[in-house]
Amino acid sequence: MNEIEKVAKPVTWFMAFLLTVFAAGCGGSSSGTVAVSPAAPKVSYTIPAANATGVATNSKVTATFSKDMAPATITTSSFTLVNTTLGGMAVTGAVVYDIATKTAIFTPTSTLPASSLLTAKISTAVTDAAGDAMAVAKTWSFTTGATADTTPPTVSSTVPADLATGVALNATVSAFFSEAMDPLTINATTITLMQGATPVAGTVSYVSANASFGTSAVFKPASNLAASTAYTVTVTTGVKDLAGNALAVAKTWGFTTGTTVAAGPALVLLGTAANYAILAKTGVSTVPTSVVTGNVGVSPVARTYLTGWSETYDVTDTYATSPQVVSPGKLYAADLVGGTTSADLGTAVLDMGTAYTDAAGRTATSAATTNVGAGTLTSLTLTPGVYEWGSAVSIPTDLTLNGSSTDVWIFKVAGTLDMAAAKNVILSGGALPQNIFWQVSGAVTIGAGSHFAGIILGQTSITFNNLSSINGRLLAQTAVVLDATTVTQP
Repeated sequence: MNEIEKVAKPVTWFMAFLLTVFAAGCGGSSSGTVAVSPAAPKVSYTIPAANATGVATNSKVTATFSKDMAPATITTSSFTLVNTTLGGMAVTGAVVYDIATKTAIFTPTSTLPASSLLTAKISTAVTDAAGDAMAVAKTWSFTTGATADTTPPTVSSTVPADLATGVALNATVSAFFSEAMDPLTINATTITLMQGATPVAGTVSYVSANASFGTSAVFKPASNLAASTAYTVTVTTGVKDLAGNALAVAKTWGFTTGTTVAAGPALVLLGTAANYAILAKTGVSTVPTSVVTGNVGVSPVARTYLTGWSETYDVTDTYATSPQVVSPGKLYAADLVGGTTSADLGTAVLDMGTAYTDAAGRTATSAATTNVGAGTLTSLTLTPGVYEWGSAVSIPTDLTLNGSSTDVWIFKVAGTLDMAAAKNVILSGGALPQNIFWQVSGAVTIGAGSHFAGIILGQTSITFNNLSSINGRLLAQTAVVLDATTVTQP
């Protein structure tokens, strides 16, 4: 089943069925093998990651799932940890499931053995809320270091920023942490929003390090905030990292609202595709020297479809490094066998397709955002919203997107998207590239020396010509072609 799983994830369920029949005909079990259902839950990512080294001996082990899971199925029997160095001796601990973050957490009874190879496993006994079991077990290994982690985490940044003014009335509040945190400590007791001495009602959620906007706690008010009003946010010392270290001191900051509501649709969620600055199904090529900040992945194709990167492969055959990919960014391909590379890439590709479908299904905000400029965007400033064109779109001049840091743009293009040479997508008013989505059915071509912004969800190819750049992500269902291009993941 493991061999079928490696192939089945990046392709359709129907192809998985055909592969299963083929395997059975070539000496497989006489009883046949059931094809992997796309409804089956998966482990999206783990902490520590597969093949991580120097893991603190007082660290917890977590696995985050792609779907809501049935808590009763996640136990010390279905989530296990063993000391591979000592021949598979069990590591004892307690297991809990955090519903809010879809995360299973293994807390060792005592400190982990130092300088040891440990192997964690999530068995197929776990099921999602609908009763669907994992198709294959999730197994990954990591190596501990010699010491415990005693460094307190910090709040590295906040949204809104301290002393910010004019904040949208429907804004959410985020605190970004310096490392992965224990999701069980992120709640309405440890993250509070106050209007003077009055608590603001709302919900608190945790966004893991592998999701779209980094490791953060997000406070979403139950209703819009009051206009022209000062608010105070506090993150208490009750929040802890996965080694049990609490914030050294509470983090407090304030902001003042404006008078308007942030515009635009809801964000398009990228799932595990957000682990990549560039992700493609049929290849990623570069004419050196490009500069990429973030991970690069290809699946279901093999490493030979990463061309021009001058890769150096890790001894575990899990990833490659490149002088064109800024550390800690790495290159991944479906045929890499270390860790769970193939399975993780397959999930990311599926999530990329889900994001494309989500964006394609959005409805234009109004008649004013339909067929703007008849597809030729000349000297325009566009406010947040869902824009839709039934044909090709060209950008012959600079294009300005004006809005706040919480505003969202979705551009739906039924044909190709072409940007002329030496032009720019300009963000003003605090607009952020991670809130801009370009869903394009045809090929995307960015001219030489041009600068683009946003997340491109391309159904076909994405090409960036000589000395072009983007602050965003390139997620292509065929190939990505770079020519001395700078790609910066937001």
